[in-house]
Amino acid sequence: MKICVYGAGAIGGYLAHGLAQAEEVELSIIARGPHLKAINENGLTLLKDGESSTVKVRGTSDASELGPQDAIFNCLKAHQAWASADDLKPLLGPETTVVTCQNGVPWWYFHKIGGEFEGKTLDSVDRGDRQWNAIGPERAIGCSVYPATEITEPGVIKHTYGDKFALGEPSGESTPRIEKLSALMEEGGLRAPVLDDIRSELWLKLWGNLCFNPISALTRATLDIVATDPGTRATCKAMMLEAQAVAEKLGSSFRVDVERRINGAAKVGAHRTSMLQDLEADKAMEIDALVTAVSEMGKITGLPTPMLDGVLSLVQQLGRSKGLYPTYPE
Repeated sequence: MKICVYGAGAIGGYLAHGLAQAEEVELSIIARGPHLKAINENGLTLLKDGESSTVKVRGTSDASELGPQDAIFNCLKAHQAWASADDLKPLLGPETTVVTCQNGVPWWYFHKIGGEFEGKTLDSVDRGDRQWNAIGPERAIGCSVYPATEITEPGVIKHTYGDKFALGEPSGESTPRIEKLSALMEEGGLRAPVLDDIRSELWLKLWGNLCFNPISALTRATLDIVATDPGTRATCKAMMLEAQAVAEKLGSSFRVDVERRINGAAKVGAHRTSMLQDLEADKAMEIDALVTAVSEMGKITGLPTPMLDGVLSLVQQLGRSKGLYPTYPE
């Protein structure tokens, strides 16, 4: 089975290392710069549990060198995935599956959702329906990503915790294509359960990201402080309850309550959220998929999100002032 990991950074590299263990997989990766050079020269190395393991994979920065794939795992950040949508076209054959591994709300969210919201699109994460048209929602499989990893040097991925990549068809069905991908991932030492409600799984992770990330960026506070300081905790709870109402209007459910979710975040400790890390590293801040999309979904469902909208306006302005909030061409 020909599989390409598009964006073999920290998460994509960890995923690629696992897929390389599966005998049936003919693996390739898309990467760039020193990281790609190191992978091509020395292989892709994973540091996990005090041990080092290196695999050889085919790497390139040019998708046209690879040809159509059976499956693509898109591991770019949401704004990067939007920008590179047309670049995936050489990889797309008639039956190619595209697994979306981004944080936040996926561009295909309203595909196969059913009811009054079926087929709607999200301008905040897919301006001009770029991915919807270039890739096609019928190719999409959702993925909620849980591992924590980092690139310690070019070609080397360090795994900190987690091995779960939850998969789900937008329709909720268990199809041959998703079962096959799950089996190959499991063969590579990854946990890849197939869920019948991937949207609820995505919301559970997003529920924390939509408030902890922007508030930590605005305050420079670590997760334990954001989740325990009375003021920031109350702001988080208000944002989460607004988002929960939107999610439930769209048919999703939450298996934990809001207090437990916040308490769980507090127990993580002095963690710097991804948005705070990006801010401090002068990297583009992933605002739209985590926050703007929820605001847009509130408007689609006719539900107010005043606290979320207020925090969103502040973090957007912070991003603009630092030149770290990606803008999209008209």
